[in-house]
Amino acid sequence: MRTLIAEFLGTFTLLFAGTGAIVVDQVSGGAIGHSGVALTFGLVVLAMIYTFGDVSGAHLNPAVTLGFAVAGRFPWGQVGGYLAAQVLGACAASGTLRFLFPAATTLGGTLPSGGAVQSVVFETILTFVLMLVILSVSTGAKEKGVTAGVAIGAVIALEAMFAGPVCGASMNPARSLAPALVGWQMESLWVYVAGPVLGVLLAVPACSAVRGDGCCQK
Repeated sequence: MRTLIAEFLGTFTLLFAGTGAIVVDQVSGGAIGHSGVALTFGLVVLAMIYTFGDVSGAHLNPAVTLGFAVAGRFPWGQVGGYLAAQVLGACAASGTLRFLFPAATTLGGTLPSGGAVQSVVFETILTFVLMLVILSVSTGAKEKGVTAGVAIGAVIALEAMFAGPVCGASMNPARSLAPALVGWQMESLWVYVAGPVLGVLLAVPACSAVRGDGCCQK
């Protein structure tokens, strides 16, 4: 139960700060800016890893939980609970933002700026890189250590910085699902489920190819 509470609180904080930065930027006329939004996502993930990494691993992302399970580092029996906690935490954050900013329409949701195929490819590659970094700096399914938070937070900020204007740089199905559900804007939602899932499925064998059989095995 402690791990599920940690995932709920961590994902809530991620969405409240990250998508909240987007909402505040919109209502303030651009006071935060794109770079500020990207840094907010990176910094909040860094903070949550150091806060909850030793409790739940601070996955904060259904795709990451799936990636750890496929890699044999996380029991499949706990995947459902983690995914539920992450989605509920994300929806609670989007609901809070809707209460605070009732005029906000997208609630910081993600939409492709170009074609759906372009965004799926972007999300796949972005999540592939993110999961490859996570597998490399984590111990088992625990993202805890001196470098883990910095490395993971930095890659999220980096990818959000250059890819955000194209696809939203979600890399996280819960991050896209919650604003879509609460704001009832389901357009192109499949992009932000298919891309991250495919990305983590590709990252696991890539990590094994680079680091050997001991990297990811059941």
